[in-house]
Amino acid sequence: MNFLTKFSLKNSVAVFIISFLLIFGGLYSYSKLKVEELPDIEFPAISVQVVYPGTAPEDVNEQITTKLETSFKSIEGIKTLSSSSFESVSVINLEFPFNTDMDKVEQQINSTLKEAGLPENVTSKVDRFSFGSFPIYYLSVFSKEGSNIEKVLDEEIVPALNKIEGVNSVSIGGGKSTSLSIELDKEKIAKLGLSLSTVKDQINAKFLSFPAGKITDGDIKVPIRIEEKLDTIQKLKDLELQITSFGTTPNESQTVQPKVLLSDVAKIESITSQDELIRYNEKDSISMAITKKQDANTVAVADKVINVLNKYKKEVSYKVGYSSAEGVKQSVESLVKEGLLGAVFASIAVLLFLRNVRATFIAIISIPLSLLITSIFLLELDITLNIMTLGGMAVAVGRVVDDSIVVIENIFRRIRKSKEGMSNELILSSTKEILKAITSSTITTIVVFLPLGVVGGFTSKIFLPFALTIVFSLLASLLVSITIVPILARYSFKKVPPEEKEEKLQIWYGKLIEKSLNRKWIVIVLAIVLLLGSFSLVGRLGFTFIPNEASRAIIAQLELPSSTSIEKTNDVSLKLEKMFLEMDEVKEISTGVGSRDFMTGLKTENKASYFINLKDSADVDTFIKETKSKMEEVATSEVKGAKVGLQENSSSGPPSNNNVDINLYSNNLVALQESAKKVEEYMKDNDDLKYVTNNFSEKQKQVIVSIDEEKVSKNGISSGYILGLVADQTNPISLGTLKIDGKDQNVQITYNKELQSIEDIKKITLFGKLGPVKLSDVADVKSVETYSTIQKLDGKVYAKVSAQIKGKDIAKVTNDVVNGVKKEIDLPSDVSLKGGGGSDDTMQTFKDLGVAMGVAIGLVYLTMLIAFGKARIPFIILSALVFVPIGSFVALFIAGEPLSISVMIGLLMLIGIVTTNAIVLVDRIGQNIDQKQLPLREAIIEGGKTRLRPILMTAFATIAALLPLALTTSTGTLISKGLAITVIGGLTSSTLLTLVFIPVVYELFFSRKKKNKVKKDKSTIVNG
Repeated sequence: MNFLTKFSLKNSVAVFIISFLLIFGGLYSYSKLKVEELPDIEFPAISVQVVYPGTAPEDVNEQITTKLETSFKSIEGIKTLSSSSFESVSVINLEFPFNTDMDKVEQQINSTLKEAGLPENVTSKVDRFSFGSFPIYYLSVFSKEGSNIEKVLDEEIVPALNKIEGVNSVSIGGGKSTSLSIELDKEKIAKLGLSLSTVKDQINAKFLSFPAGKITDGDIKVPIRIEEKLDTIQKLKDLELQITSFGTTPNESQTVQPKVLLSDVAKIESITSQDELIRYNEKDSISMAITKKQDANTVAVADKVINVLNKYKKEVSYKVGYSSAEGVKQSVESLVKEGLLGAVFASIAVLLFLRNVRATFIAIISIPLSLLITSIFLLELDITLNIMTLGGMAVAVGRVVDDSIVVIENIFRRIRKSKEGMSNELILSSTKEILKAITSSTITTIVVFLPLGVVGGFTSKIFLPFALTIVFSLLASLLVSITIVPILARYSFKKVPPEEKEEKLQIWYGKLIEKSLNRKWIVIVLAIVLLLGSFSLVGRLGFTFIPNEASRAIIAQLELPSSTSIEKTNDVSLKLEKMFLEMDEVKEISTGVGSRDFMTGLKTENKASYFINLKDSADVDTFIKETKSKMEEVATSEVKGAKVGLQENSSSGPPSNNNVDINLYSNNLVALQESAKKVEEYMKDNDDLKYVTNNFSEKQKQVIVSIDEEKVSKNGISSGYILGLVADQTNPISLGTLKIDGKDQNVQITYNKELQSIEDIKKITLFGKLGPVKLSDVADVKSVETYSTIQKLDGKVYAKVSAQIKGKDIAKVTNDVVNGVKKEIDLPSDVSLKGGGGSDDTMQTFKDLGVAMGVAIGLVYLTMLIAFGKARIPFIILSALVFVPIGSFVALFIAGEPLSISVMIGLLMLIGIVTTNAIVLVDRIGQNIDQKQLPLREAIIEGGKTRLRPILMTAFATIAALLPLALTTSTGTLISKGLAITVIGGLTSSTLLTLVFIPVVYELFFSRKKKNKVKKDKSTIVNG
């Protein structure tokens, strides 16, 4: 690669022009990069939701869930299959390994849904998930100056938001809806032998519009269309009903029937309803949730949304309850700040060693150039600017300067020793002297990231942008160091004072090497002792996947018994809201009462949810602990059996895997519920756990109508007739959206009297061939307690009790909880148990990364073997890795950081970074032996003293650059914080200790060869 240096020196003006073009291209690319919090990773999971109106969980499980589970099992590659059967809804989640072709899987699922033989009146929906599919905004919108907020939103704001490039959907909640109600008189309709369904059919029959052939008018064929429309409320009222019975028995005459209009038996009017109540700080509002398209820029879309809303300031006002864009901006600002501080610190470190402003400027020029060139690559590959790419840049700041430091230091040193002064030949030879060292060290650092492909899964996906950012930065820095740096050196070092005598540090270091070489086994034993001592800290560090970010956003829930009305839920909710706002820690609160369930889309009239933002001064843990008990006190005093929940808001970021799960399996639902309750209580008593949940704790009342086949047959009544009649009495029937009086209106038919009790159900009148009979005459009607949800995992009914782990040692707490449940809880013989949680995935990822490190070391060995051509040299260089764990584990212990995935990536990086210093040292020793023919020990000592300054400079520049990242308390950088601490500690220990250890190992490996060469030379002299 020396030809690039020759070309640059000969064509310096052209190189500068190219450099400026790259700078402008990099700035342009950086400005065009999409900004996200995390890489947009699509999870290999699909959720299938099937709605079967009016069915109980048991029926949903039998007629929908079980059928689909059986069919889905034939899909290749399923990792887990879980299902939940709710009232009227079945939700089935299928998880696959990463790298699965999810488009193909989705096609198979859609085909299966068509061929599964499901009931006719079901609707299904298939969803795929990614980080980008979560809402970027939750807003509370208020009416202003008496404006019709629903009209403004529907006709102006929502259409304007949907026009924004990048907006995927806009969902509105809490608004009032107007519909046309047809309320039938139950007694009159019964006498006429009609029902809601028959009235619905007669109304629909009047909305007729069908083609009826064509006629010929001259040379033109004119189509004929038959139409009949009830397009006004008056026409609806005047609709003549076709009577099938008039309160008679089959033996009486049914020929004479009076004319009956719909208005005679029904009340027809427009009504306004609100099935979801939204508030912000106790003030009524409308909620707005906005999602973006998967490939859209979060920050850009968010800014455009606010611009649209601000155009309607006169009609509406708004408050932001949640904004992912704010989190993205904070993360980006934090990482940019840490990166800039790192660049400043690295520059100061270089200046302290070189003590020359020009040399320092040349050395650090690679920082902006490398990062801007990296931006061009990121834009071309459509990689977003997120905490992983920015973290990669922040980490790379210290490393990209290394090659330039080594080049400029060598040129600077050679010029100070040279008597001829500056010349192109001197720069070329100085660059060539260290070219092999910097090239092999850069390639070594790059190849350590290749094994991330071995890991696979989520870890590989999430860290790929991080790795690519560092790879692009290092390749750019190598290019800069052998092109731009030599040119700048030629112009900057024309007048450089000659080198003085050896520095005191170099003299002291030379003596230290000599003593170490004379006491090799003491050095080796001491290294082993330090290494073993560092591993003793591992058990005290703890294991976690990714450390939790602190959050001042709190999610709270209120759940009342399943039959509770929205009015009662609202009354209790208002008391809780008042309590929240009286707390000093609370900044603002957004409330949703009766909101639709995120998973099923069903109305949850018995539930209320709260999004609470705390003030910066609030102690989150204390607030949660104290507030939950207050919530329970208020809720249970209002409604017996009320349940509350309170926890930090989990962002749409990577999973922390800090959960422990106890799965209980049994077909005995009573035993399963009792066992789950015992496990739940046990886990609540564990101080290491928080947010304990039990998915099998709720029961609800259900009315069972058991038809007596003999009696219904005797009366000439069918089961389908009974089903339809009971459904009419309990569920309003929708006619859909009809155009009435010139506007589209939702039309519903209901009875004027609702069934209030089980006795009302028993009294429902049926018309059979023997005359009218009550439902209780032909069926057994009773109320039972049943389960509101039936959940299955891989086809087996199960209960899941979960909790989050407070501490950092996820693996230890998980094992303690699982073993404690097995030993201390007496489970029935027909209930089986399986424990686990996030620690399983974490430990598997740790094992995978361990394999990746082994592969990385092998790749580094091959790289150095190719570079140096000697099998022993790579072993000597890799011996520097012995000291990595010492500093890394000690630094993590001091900082109180657990072992995490980011720490493991840091250790993987260190394999490349640490070998860089060893390569620079060993390369110089090799040159002394091969080119200068120096004796082994003299070559080692001279090489050490010559390379001491560049080794210390590169190490401390990297350490200084990472200090801001390691010491930060900002959010959005924790994924890089553990990595920074790991690299700082490992690089510190390895740099200081390998300066002694590498010379010792080098002499051990080559001393025998040297002795053999001496013996051979003596033998030649004697024989000669």
